[in-house]
Amino acid sequence: MRILVLNVNTTASMTRAIGDSARQVASPGTEIVELTPDFGADSCEGNFESYLAALAVMDKVANYPEPFDAVIQAGYGEHGREGLQELLDVPVVDITEAAASTAHFLGHKYSVVTTLDRAVPLIEDRLKLAGLTDRLASVRASGLGVLELESDPQRAVEAIVEQSRAAVEQDKAEVICLGCGGMAELEEQVAAATGVPIVDGVRAAVTIAESLVRMGLSTSKVRTYAPPRPKQITGWPITRQPADAGTRA
Repeated sequence: MRILVLNVNTTASMTRAIGDSARQVASPGTEIVELTPDFGADSCEGNFESYLAALAVMDKVANYPEPFDAVIQAGYGEHGREGLQELLDVPVVDITEAAASTAHFLGHKYSVVTTLDRAVPLIEDRLKLAGLTDRLASVRASGLGVLELESDPQRAVEAIVEQSRAAVEQDKAEVICLGCGGMAELEEQVAAATGVPIVDGVRAAVTIAESLVRMGLSTSKVRTYAPPRPKQITGWPITRQPADAGTRA
């Protein structure tokens, strides 16, 4: 089984960290291929960058030359998952939804701890669209930019722990979702400080994608995520036609 794990920003070191985290939970025989978009912002923290990332991720996946069995979009609250589901015949899993749905198995209420405050509404909207807000206690911001997770890891851990504790103590969350692909591999430190289960979206997405492939399931094509209708598109940067993308390995 081959799973493509797409970073939504162009920071290669973050792509490597996401790939390493994914491999730690992948089953024997599952190949994780981490990919970095060819264009876009070095971090995604707002609507403009998110929409740009959606196009860049679709471009990268559509032009991947080898067969694959599933795709993971490793961006929290980012747009584009729906476009990939139209383009591909294989399962597409978004880490925002993967983390939140996994949290439902672990406690009554969950909270998301993310980066900047401006990202909070994007995550809330994504969770609402996915129907995952009924048991959402809160979405909290650590106050750190995405790139600061790498440049100042100790400060990042401290800020994430602080907000995670507040979510548990003040918002009554029983599970914490790490709200950024760049927070991969922080679970143990945050769990030790809070005493609650910590869900990393990348790892949750890998296990979900594997299970969908093993069950032979993929996106329904009868209505919402039907393939794009053939039409003339001017200036389309994706060189591979949608019908050619998403061949199973």
